[in-house]
Amino acid sequence: MSKRPSIVTAAAGLQGLEGLAALAFGLFSGVETALGEAVDPTSAVAVTVLALGGGLAMLACARMLLRADTRGRAPIVLTQLFALPIAWSLWQSHQPAYAVPLAVVAVLALVLVLSPPVTVWLNTEDDDEQDGEDGEDDDTDADQKAGSGS
Repeated sequence: MSKRPSIVTAAAGLQGLEGLAALAFGLFSGVETALGEAVDPTSAVAVTVLALGGGLAMLACARMLLRADTRGRAPIVLTQLFALPIAWSLWQSHQPAYAVPLAVVAVLALVLVLSPPVTVWLNTEDDDEQDGEDGEDDDTDADQKAGSGS
């Protein structure tokens, strides 16, 4: 396994930060609901469940990226693409204290996770895994192709 580029760690860290923020919001919403302070308890329960589930999913995607699992990259990109309209909505709601950090983190995470070093590292790690799994079959496949005239 090759050394993980710092860009991968930074991208996963930003995704993890967003995941922790979603978990914190879910916990806050759950406590508010449990104390009976929610205006609409049904919606508050749904928001709590979605925030907690989304936060856990974001943390799982950050972990996948750290482990060079390419399946985590697309959900990270989608998370950031969903965060941008939310940041814009917050901006239009005159809440720049939430909008600006969210937009900055989303754009930065997108740039990092789509950067060439991350792509190369994920593809290299994926190729290494396939070579390790298929290493024994490579000779057999080559012999079969040579014998069949292909």
